[in-house]
Amino acid sequence: MDDAPADETVLRQVLDRWKDAVDRHEPERVAALFTEDAVFQGLHPYSVGRPGVAAYYAAQPAGLTAEYTILTTNRPARDLVLGYLAVDFSFTDRPTLSVFLGVLLRRTATGWAIAHYQVSLLPQEAAEEQ
Repeated sequence: MDDAPADETVLRQVLDRWKDAVDRHEPERVAALFTEDAVFQGLHPYSVGRPGVAAYYAAQPAGLTAEYTILTTNRPARDLVLGYLAVDFSFTDRPTLSVFLGVLLRRTATGWAIAHYQVSLLPQEAAEEQ
């Protein structure tokens, strides 16, 4: 049985709420989508747990929005869904930042949550950052 549509549905259910919370600049709501022990790697040093996620998004500028496209999914285990995405973060005062995002969702007692979040710059963005 092909789990790809179900996997994409699981990702969208979580990531649509993530996008909404990012777009509304609600860092505590973003953090609530992560597991208590989530490993989080944005474009700054990593953190473990929801407080680090909330602090990261609290430091983002007002007006930041996210648009994502799911590139591929995988289910390494029954209660895990891996997603690889392209994300455009738009700002009110600077050019859009395009990144790749890897997320690992884990099914918990309360539903699906982000257990691992890893951002990497696209090659052209990485060259411009140097």
